[in-house]
Amino acid sequence: MNNARLRLSAKFTLSLLAALPLAAQSPDTSLGFSLPPLHRLVQPASAASSPTGIFPHLMRQAIYVFPIQNHGNGQVIAIIDAYDDPTAEADLATFTSTFKQTPCTTANGCFRLVYQTGTKPPADRTGWSNEVAIDIQWAHTIAPLAKIMLVEANSNFNTDLYAAVDVAVAKGANIVSMSWSGGESRSELQSDSHFNVPGVTFVAASGDGGHGAVYPAASPYVVGVGGTSLTIGPNGGWKNEVAWFGSGGGASAFEAEPAYQSAVQSTGKRGIPDVAYDGDPNTGVPAYNSNPCSGGCFTGWGQWGGTSIGTPQWAALFALVNSERVHAPTPKAPLGAPHVLLYAAPSDLFHDITSGKNGGCGSLCNAGPGYDFVTGIGSPQASYLIHNLIQAP
Repeated sequence: MNNARLRLSAKFTLSLLAALPLAAQSPDTSLGFSLPPLHRLVQPASAASSPTGIFPHLMRQAIYVFPIQNHGNGQVIAIIDAYDDPTAEADLATFTSTFKQTPCTTANGCFRLVYQTGTKPPADRTGWSNEVAIDIQWAHTIAPLAKIMLVEANSNFNTDLYAAVDVAVAKGANIVSMSWSGGESRSELQSDSHFNVPGVTFVAASGDGGHGAVYPAASPYVVGVGGTSLTIGPNGGWKNEVAWFGSGGGASAFEAEPAYQSAVQSTGKRGIPDVAYDGDPNTGVPAYNSNPCSGGCFTGWGQWGGTSIGTPQWAALFALVNSERVHAPTPKAPLGAPHVLLYAAPSDLFHDITSGKNGGCGSLCNAGPGYDFVTGIGSPQASYLIHNLIQAP
């Protein structure tokens, strides 16, 4: 357990990675902007013709998700991203075909494209389409029978992104995935209302700049996802996991420590992340994008990392839980905010990440036994954790 005072450290400069920068702090969160914590492993140009990284079947083995029955059936995962990606559904079809997955299309009712204002947003020119590809392809990978609702915000300004979140909830999303982050400000206390919705689970990336808190992951109503470096065995299966140095994490400057964290840290402020998932681009996942974004996007197959790749996968895990709960012989309500259950769950339902760091600020920047500000309570041993959450009242 790491109990220490917050000290903000300098952010890491990530080398050998093509990266989208983290938004700076804004005096007003609602007036600021957010960017996806997304990193591509730089490889020879020829690598874009075929996928590399941890393939879907190996990731499912590594997190041990196979025994789940309903596969997310009846759940709606909303993916919130900025600008219009005209090839999103076609790229998802390429991904599902390549990895022999169940198709997810508009025609079969699995995929739905929604615009924040009902009108198509401006075309993406800055790289968000790469995030869209990862989000929808990997949410579908983990929860193949859940419906995917891609909600395109008019821009990456927080006013638009938060409005897109509200649209997703209004249109029936059970889980909302936000693979983006921005700076904190005092106004986030008012912005928290977007994520305080009974029966809806919100998941967000903890950032890619190393030590420090970001928003909306810092909201006490959002599950913040940090990053690890995952090693799997030659035939799949979890082998080892350490903290990824880019994983965002720390104590919020403005949010008070929620009761569900009182037993694991004592800063008096909300700590992030809550949980972790593979985020190192060197151990990352493949995704396919064909939208050039006027030169702003990487096209073809890329191997990707960042805390934004774990965000849609954790969202999908919650979809698996909800599906089992609502289809139980005695149906139960969807989880909503699962924080209390996650922190109360037995520690052996997680891989406790005990080595690695995300900065040079001492214990605050080091992963260690129990909760820490780099990887939270750890990465999922999915089927065991899911069963525990299904059984919860």
